[in-house]
Amino acid sequence: MSVPQPPEPIPGARLLFSLDPAVSHLNHGSFGAVPIGVQRAQQRLRDEMETNPLRFFTQGLVDRIGHTRRHLAGFLGADPDGSALVGNTTTGVAVVLQSLGLRPGDEVLSTDHGYGAVSLAIQRECRRTGAVSRVLPIPLDATDEQIVQIVRAGLRPGRTRLLVVDQLTSATAKLLPTAAIVGVCHEQGVPVLVDAAHAPGMLATTVSSIGADFWAGNLHKWAYAPRGTALLVVAPRWRDRIEPLVVSWEQESGFPARIEWQATLDYTSWLAAPAGLFTLRSLGVDRVREHNAALAAYGQRVVGDALGVPPAQLPAPGGPGVALRLIPLPAGTAVSIDAARALQARIGARLAVEVAVMSWNGRGWLRLAGQVYNTADEYERLAARLPALLAQR
Repeated sequence: MSVPQPPEPIPGARLLFSLDPAVSHLNHGSFGAVPIGVQRAQQRLRDEMETNPLRFFTQGLVDRIGHTRRHLAGFLGADPDGSALVGNTTTGVAVVLQSLGLRPGDEVLSTDHGYGAVSLAIQRECRRTGAVSRVLPIPLDATDEQIVQIVRAGLRPGRTRLLVVDQLTSATAKLLPTAAIVGVCHEQGVPVLVDAAHAPGMLATTVSSIGADFWAGNLHKWAYAPRGTALLVVAPRWRDRIEPLVVSWEQESGFPARIEWQATLDYTSWLAAPAGLFTLRSLGVDRVREHNAALAAYGQRVVGDALGVPPAQLPAPGGPGVALRLIPLPAGTAVSIDAARALQARIGARLAVEVAVMSWNGRGWLRLAGQVYNTADEYERLAARLPALLAQR
């Protein structure tokens, strides 16, 4: 099987970012990278805020936040009236969990591909309320049909109060059939929360087409917004029940203002987020998606070849457009979270390459991202040097 060809670079894209050119940044999925133009847009807003803080916070800010929300929701195919800006996906998940009114005997269902902080949030809310957290194992190579069947078999109508499922998993870079999962859950009367941290900007799927009760996604990863920008989307029947983690002055305004208004937060990241979408649209949304997915696939293959991983053993993403790819590391490598973090730091320090190293199901995995500022030779250099570093136990 031949190695996939890398895509042609998008001219000028690398110059849009202020990333250190001495480092290969192959881990866009963790914290994103904010384009220079978006950084400047946010700085102008900060300058405005500091010039007259009282005027900035008290004259029109709620309306400006609402305008931004409508802009972002429109891009994502979400109902603006059912959307609220939040700091990140994890915050959105926490808002939903504490708004459900869980009781002893209830259960929250999730999968073993879930994001670690979300799993911790579920466990905390269950401890607080007496509910139970239950995790469904899903094989990494499971097909969409098999995943849906696993979920269907795992539901306990009357007890399962919520299913939390990822649209694109962080630990395993797998695209899950969320719309089909939502359909199965709704047949049994079980609400669904979709963790879509990596979806905005990367995936073409619209929020409305999924039909989830709750959907939360970051715009500061693949949609080039400043960090701290995410959208929580709530179906109509739940909106009156959604409460903020902290009560502030817009509490009586209802959803979404009661969620968005948190007193003296720095709202400039939200207000500058449309500049990120402008950058994405200027490059060409479809062009960026295709480029990034093809580059990640190329990186997965060349690094996998260097580590002696047969192509058939390289995990498939489960769908088109995915710009994250997974590579199994040698047995015994990064088998714990601490070991994974240590290896990730070693790769960064010794190879000047930023990657994500994951520990999942007792095995270490390398997760690579593709972004417009990356080039094929960055993955090739990693492939040339990584085996020797891994041999240095």
